[in-house]
Amino acid sequence: MKITEVSDGIFRLSANVRDILFEGMWHIPNGVAMNSYIVKGKKCAIIDGVCDWDGVPETLYAQLEQMKIKITDIDYVIVNHMEPDHSGWLRSFREMRGDFTIICSEKAPPLLEAFYGITENIRTVKSGDTLDLGDGRVLAFEDIPNVHWPETMATYDTKSCTLFPCDAFGSFGAVSDDAPYDDTLTEEHIEFFEREMERYYANIVAAFSKPTQDAIKKLGGIEIKCIAPGHGIVWRKDPERVIRSYIRLASYAKGPARPEVTVIWGSMYGMTESAVKPLVQAIEAEGVPTRVHRVPETDMSFILDSVFQSSGVVLGMPTYEYKMFPPMAAAVDEIAKKRIINRKAFRFGSYGWSGGAQRDLEETASRLKMHWDFLEPVEFMGKPTEEDIKLIRERGRQLARAVKEWALEKTSGE
Repeated sequence: MKITEVSDGIFRLSANVRDILFEGMWHIPNGVAMNSYIVKGKKCAIIDGVCDWDGVPETLYAQLEQMKIKITDIDYVIVNHMEPDHSGWLRSFREMRGDFTIICSEKAPPLLEAFYGITENIRTVKSGDTLDLGDGRVLAFEDIPNVHWPETMATYDTKSCTLFPCDAFGSFGAVSDDAPYDDTLTEEHIEFFEREMERYYANIVAAFSKPTQDAIKKLGGIEIKCIAPGHGIVWRKDPERVIRSYIRLASYAKGPARPEVTVIWGSMYGMTESAVKPLVQAIEAEGVPTRVHRVPETDMSFILDSVFQSSGVVLGMPTYEYKMFPPMAAAVDEIAKKRIINRKAFRFGSYGWSGGAQRDLEETASRLKMHWDFLEPVEFMGKPTEEDIKLIRERGRQLARAVKEWALEKTSGE
């Protein structure tokens, strides 16, 4: 990819990664950009980096050559976040030059040693500390712990008012050479990255929504003209747009979220499946949109995205060996790990010789402190009767009305 200029003295280096599972588990059908930034004063710093996957560090080095920057020209490597998709390149960089200075938070050095065996030439910083690069360019640092690792910090260029927040304000989605900025994209493309941001947030950041809210408040007192994240596009036309998006997404963790219902269902022999369509019809008849996913066919990445953005959730699942249908149990567990709490919910499903799924669900929801508000479940032996379907339709309407009322309460309270 080509190097591009963010602003005077700041340059964006990027490598697109495709055909992998992000963090070893999340599907990224549209790829993801790994961004780092060169900041030049009299001295030169590189902020963040890339992974050490095949060919990615080489892409970064090739972009440095485009700028006619030698490895020896880089005085400081600023590590905002130690996750290997940003720090992995340090392994090869160290082999080429061993005397560079790493700037990182006070919690990062143990990971530098554990990951890469680096113990020397490390300078730790904390909130309020600065680094003077000369020519009027001073970098300031702010700890933003648990967004989304404990050692995370943000770097702020006081000269251009550019914020480098690493994973914060990031998104999935590969970027093109000619349009890596919000002011070079069409509105359609910006909306694409916003959708990719929503799934990125649900998959990567959701469990840390409270620290994310705290970080946004900490950064609220500084003038931000540009946001340059570690993934996704750079926001220099309207940085407030991505800040507003993150504020909205962080609020979804405890609910209410959008006035929508996510329906997750699984079925072994079609018994539970036969009630899904009537339920969806009943919810949508109340004017509430649905997002419908079958497990285990739908990848968890997309289920989390839907549940995170929906105020209501339906779990359609049979009993399996006295417990929840295993793919549904896995989904519930992952949803709880992301701390998606306080949802309006309903569960229905079939059983054969014995039930047990409902009891298992209740025990799991209590143990994981989900705080979901469940309507009375509908269970049926074998195939649902007409009376069962009628009751499931009614529960769907009840859930839809509850979701709308909850959303209205939030709106009227704002």
